Amino acid sequence: MAGPLAGVRVIELANERCAFAGKLLADAGADVVLVEPPEGAPQRRHEPFLHDVPHPERSLSWWHYNTSKRGVTLDLGKAEDRGLFLQLIATADLFLEGEEPGRLASLQLDYPDLKGRNATLIMASITPFGRDAPRSAEPATDLTLSAGSGMVWMNGYDDHSLAPVRGGGDQALNTGAHYAVMSLLAALLFRDGTGEGQHIDVNIHACCNVTTESGSYAWLVSGATVYRQTGRHAATYATISPQVRCLDGRYANSGVPPRTRTEFASLRQWILDLNLQDDFPEILFLERAMESDFVDLGKIGDDDEVTAIAEAGRNALLLIAAHLPAYEFFIGGQERGFSVGIIYSPEEVLHDPQFRARGFPVSVQHPELGRSFVYPGAPYRFNASPWAITRRAPQLGEHNGEVLAPLKDK
Repeated sequence: MAGPLAGVRVIELANERCAFAGKLLADAGADVVLVEPPEGAPQRRHEPFLHDVPHPERSLSWWHYNTSKRGVTLDLGKAEDRGLFLQLIATADLFLEGEEPGRLASLQLDYPDLKGRNATLIMASITPFGRDAPRSAEPATDLTLSAGSGMVWMNGYDDHSLAPVRGGGDQALNTGAHYAVMSLLAALLFRDGTGEGQHIDVNIHACCNVTTESGSYAWLVSGATVYRQTGRHAATYATISPQVRCLDGRYANSGVPPRTRTEFASLRQWILDLNLQDDFPEILFLERAMESDFVDLGKIGDDDEVTAIAEAGRNALLLIAAHLPAYEFFIGGQERGFSVGIIYSPEEVLHDPQFRARGFPVSVQHPELGRSFVYPGAPYRFNASPWAITRRAPQLGEHNGEVLAPLKDK
């Protein structure tokens, strides 16, 4: 079966800012034609490399971000290649780029130039601060965008003598790419109804700022400093830590505290199943909570009974975790309806039975190396239009013949 974006044609100018957006579209079935300069995109030189051997065809970053795409090379500084690029644009539904503001205009390849060739074209530009913003000319990296937007400040540990933590994997660029994809899909729906194309200007810094969720809004509303907290939302006040240490020394997240009659009953039964009731006199508070439909945790600190019940719920999870290995605590909590989760390293995720059962690790063939490699798969699953990595990332100019040759014959 074809993917949900089958029949959609995308032209992507190779750039680390838009690579993830192109991957999401390509793995969902769109025909993504990736345009690189003749010497290859800079991302081909990003570490790490297969077997630590630097080579433009061995960058694991390049492999990950460019699955399912076809690749061609064009020198947009040459009139002939610009002509071929314009012919590609004439066939496209979407155009994705992350160039420095002003570069495409200098080549007469910006949206006002392109829509004359393709009136229904939808173009997305992904830049650090937006193309026309006051800061549009400022240099930026994934690190500076993560820091400036507030993402880094709000990630780290309760111990503020430790520095904040920057998330790995180009999260700022990926966040901008996600917003670009959501905008492109909305624009496609709009075009289906109106026949009109449009230009989408994605500001990575702004995307990251709103992705801090309650953090930015808490500061705007309260005017008070928002502090990072281990494994939970930053806030202007200390919240209960969800991390619990399990019998095997590993950590798990205990998730949202129990609030309903059913949840407290389930937690009480878990205590009984493990024969821990003699070690937990607070079980009386769990039983008291079972008499109410809902415990309003917003009253913690103001209502003595609610405070005692909430503390009993937390202490019950701590006690259970102390008597179970982390994985058993994780599975047991999930089976009982609690949003608990084991804290994994990235490589452990690929071996988790649930992730494997859902098909998250996928095998991608590399014919040029005579073997396949395990890749992270889809974060979502469609019933009728499957997601799939259809091919490994293109080698330099690999599809020039099948994509560009027919254009040269016209």
